[in-house]
Amino acid sequence: MPTAAREGALNFRPFFRRVFGYQSGMTWNIPNILTVLRLLAAPGVAVMFLYFHRPWADWFALSLFVGAAITDWFDGYLARLWKQESKFGAMLDPIADKAMVLIAIMVLTGYNGMNPWLILPATAILFREVFVAGLREFLGAKAGLLKVTKLAKWKTTAQMVAIATLFLGTGLEYLNGVAMQGMTPEQYAEAVSAGLADPIRACGNRDCASFANILGLVLIWLAAILTAITGWDYFRKALPYLRDDR
Repeated sequence: MPTAAREGALNFRPFFRRVFGYQSGMTWNIPNILTVLRLLAAPGVAVMFLYFHRPWADWFALSLFVGAAITDWFDGYLARLWKQESKFGAMLDPIADKAMVLIAIMVLTGYNGMNPWLILPATAILFREVFVAGLREFLGAKAGLLKVTKLAKWKTTAQMVAIATLFLGTGLEYLNGVAMQGMTPEQYAEAVSAGLADPIRACGNRDCASFANILGLVLIWLAAILTAITGWDYFRKALPYLRDDR
C-alpha cells in the first residue's frame, strides 16, 4: 500500500470504540471523518447566530459552510484515491450534503426577511429533498440501484455556491445597514465619492450587498431548477420498482 494510503488508513477504531463504547464495525478513516465533520458543521451554521453577534455570526457561518462544502469534494476524492470507499461513507455523504443545504436555507430565509424570491426556490429544494428521501426509504435496498448522476452532483454544487453567495450578501447587507444610517444607496454612493463613507462597502451606484444578493438569488433559482429536474429523474427511474405485482 502506498505511503499516502497508509497514512489515510490510520486505525481510528480504538478511539471510536472508547467514545461509543462498542465495536461498530464501521470504517473510520480520513475520508469518513471528513464526512462526519461536514455533518456536524451543518447545525453549526445555525449555532453561529446563537453565540455570536452580527456580522461576526455571518462571517463565521459563511466560513464554516464554505469549509464544509470543500470537504464534500475532498472526502470522495480521497476515498477513491486511497481506495477507501465504504458503506458508511456512501450512506453518510448524501445525508451530510442535505443537512448542510437545508439548515443553511432555513437560516437564510429567516435573516432575509422571508423574501418570496428566496422562499419559492427554497420550497422547491426542500420539497424535492423530502420527496426523494421518502422515496429512498420506501425502496429500501433497491434505492442503491439508482445511481447518483452527474447532473445531481452539479445540483449540489449549485446549491452550495448559491448559499455561500447569499450568506455573503446577508453579512454585507447588515454592514451596509449600519454604515448607511438611513441613506439611500444613491446617497451612500455619493458619500463614498465624497470620502464620507467606507468605499469597501459600495460597488458603483449600488452597495455590494445588492450585487451579492442578486447573484445569490439567480444561483439559488438555477439550483432549484436543477433540483426539480433531478428529483423528477429519480422518480422516473424508481417507477419500475413502484408497480404493483399482479
